[in-house]
Amino acid sequence: MARWEPNARERLQQAALDLYGERGFEQTTVAEIAKRAGLTERTFFRYFADKPEVLFSGAGALQEFLVTLVAQAPDSTAPMDAIASALEATAGFFQERREFSAQRQAVIEANADLRERELIKLATLASALADQLRRRGVSDPAASLTADAGIAVFKTAFERWISEPAQQDFAKLIRESLDELRAVTAGK
Repeated sequence: MARWEPNARERLQQAALDLYGERGFEQTTVAEIAKRAGLTERTFFRYFADKPEVLFSGAGALQEFLVTLVAQAPDSTAPMDAIASALEATAGFFQERREFSAQRQAVIEANADLRERELIKLATLASALADQLRRRGVSDPAASLTADAGIAVFKTAFERWISEPAQQDFAKLIRESLDELRAVTAGK
């Protein structure tokens, strides 16, 4: 097997997604993923702790990116605007990975345990954003409410982006979802 070939992580992720889509998450083994990628099981475990982590390995980097952007927002920026700006900044990353994102979401939606893990990852992200807002001087419950609302905006926009094939602009959907939230909270 060509263990030395470049892009092992990406090859493993794509092999896993393909197999999860073809056979289902539960029916796919690590050995099958490694074989499809032309790698060994040992190589798989160098990159991922377990099968689900193939789907969630980017969560830490996303969290760090968003928290950093919220921290860097000017002091005069309203908390929700800081969150919204950070979320919009993620759009480019997701735009480049639309097919991967759609495949990933289909696998998650087909498995209750994966849906639960996704919700935990989103809750962890909301908590990290709330902590950063607190460091910016936002008190509770405003920090928690703002972070949770931001994640709800992100989740809603992402679901629309995945389910509407003609809709290619993820940043626009984030803005539209935020506008919807603002309209309902303003009583419009």
